[in-house]
Amino acid sequence: MQSLQHLIRRHKAGDAAGIYSVCSAHPWVLESALRVALETDSAVLIEATSNQVNQFGGYTGMQPAQFRDAVWAQADTLGLPRDRVWLGGDHLGPNAWQDRPAQEAMQLAETLIDDYVAAGFRKIHLDCSMSCQGDPIPLGDDDVAARAARLCQIAERSWQRTGGEPPVYVIGTEVPVPGGAQETLDDVQVTHPDAAARTLQVHHAAWQQAGLEHVWPRVIALVVQPGVEFDHHRVVHYQPEKAAALSRFITSQPHMVYEAHSTDYQTPLAYRQLVRDHFAILKVGPALTFALREALFALDHIDRQWNGELKAAHLCDTLEQVMHEQPEQWRRYYHGTPHQQFIDRQYSLSDRVRYYWPQPQVQQAVDTMVSNLRQRPVPLALLSQYLPEQARAVSAGRLNHDPHDWVLDKIRGVLLTYAHACQPQPQGALA
Repeated sequence: MQSLQHLIRRHKAGDAAGIYSVCSAHPWVLESALRVALETDSAVLIEATSNQVNQFGGYTGMQPAQFRDAVWAQADTLGLPRDRVWLGGDHLGPNAWQDRPAQEAMQLAETLIDDYVAAGFRKIHLDCSMSCQGDPIPLGDDDVAARAARLCQIAERSWQRTGGEPPVYVIGTEVPVPGGAQETLDDVQVTHPDAAARTLQVHHAAWQQAGLEHVWPRVIALVVQPGVEFDHHRVVHYQPEKAAALSRFITSQPHMVYEAHSTDYQTPLAYRQLVRDHFAILKVGPALTFALREALFALDHIDRQWNGELKAAHLCDTLEQVMHEQPEQWRRYYHGTPHQQFIDRQYSLSDRVRYYWPQPQVQQAVDTMVSNLRQRPVPLALLSQYLPEQARAVSAGRLNHDPHDWVLDKIRGVLLTYAHACQPQPQGALA
C-alpha cells in the first residue's frame, strides 16, 4: 500500500487529492469500477466487507482469496495492471458475529483478519466498535482499542508470514452502521474534535501496550462522523461549516486523514468539499448497487414491454418472491405495513436487494432477461423511456447496443462523480 501512503502524503502536503473505496462484491459493479480506473488512468480501491466475504463465504459465498482471484481475473481480462488494483477489507472484526460471546466472536475475527491479509488485502479497516453478546452497549473506547490492537497483531503476523507490502490500517470508534442507518434520520451529530483526539489517544496507547508502536505510522485513517448519512429514503447532506473544527484537528496528525463512511447519495460538490476537508477516503457501496438495481429494474420493464409477458424473464417478480421466501437479509431493517415493507424492499436507499443478486433464481432471471434483449435489439425510443442517459450515449456512439453495458454505464455515472471529486482541485475552486 505504498501508493496509498504516497497519496496521503500528497494530501497532507496540501494537494487536495483523495481516493474513493468501492465497497461491493457484485461482479458488474466491480467491472464498472475497473473500467473507470482504465478510463481515468488511475488506481481503484476495492474493499470487501466482513459480511460479504469471510472464512465461511459470507453472503457472496466467497472467501477472501476467492474474492481476490475474481477481481484479478476481471482486471486481467480488461487489461488493468494488478498493481493498480488495491484491495482492502471493510469492517473487519466481530461484526458478522455480534450474536456470539465476545471471546468467540474475536477468535472468529482473528481468523478473518489472517485470511484477508494472507490473501493480499493490504488496507485493513479494524472495526471492533460493535458490542457482542455480554458486552456493555455501547462498547467503551478502551475496549474497542484493545480489540483493534489484538487484531492488528494478527494482521502483522499474517503479513510477516506471507510477505509483500506491509498493511495499512484504519481505526475509529464512531463508525457508521454498514449499509446505512437503520433508524429514520433527521440529522446526525458530527464527531467532536475532543472525541477524535480521545480515540487516537486510546488506540495509540493500545498499540504501545501490544508492542505495535512501530506499526502506528501505518495507521493512515480515522473513521469519524462528518455529518453524512442516509436511511431508507432520506439523505443527510454534508455541511462543511459543521465539520470545520473536526477538519482542522486532523491537520495535527502527520500521517493520517479521515475515512468517511456512508457517503452514498451526496452531491458532487459535497464530495469535493469532503476531500478538501481531509475526509480523503470516501467509502461508497449501496449507491453503486442502487444504480445497478435501477438499471436492472428498467431492463425488466423494457423486457416485458418489448418481448411480451409470456417470453419476459420477470426479474422483479422473481426477486420479490425470493425476498419473501428468504427474508433473513431484510426483515430486521424494514418495518411497518406490508406495503411499506414492499416499497422498502424494492426501493430503499440502503438497498438490501444487494444481498439477493447471488441467489440462483435471481441470477437466472437476470441472464434470461439480458439474453432476451440481446436476441431482439431494443428500439432507441423504448430504451430512452427507461434509461434516457444510456439512450443518449448509444445515440452519440459512446455506448454500444448491449444491455449489460447499459447497466455498467449506469454504475459508471456514480463512480465518475467520486473520481472527479478525488482529483486535486485548483486553488479557490470551492471557495
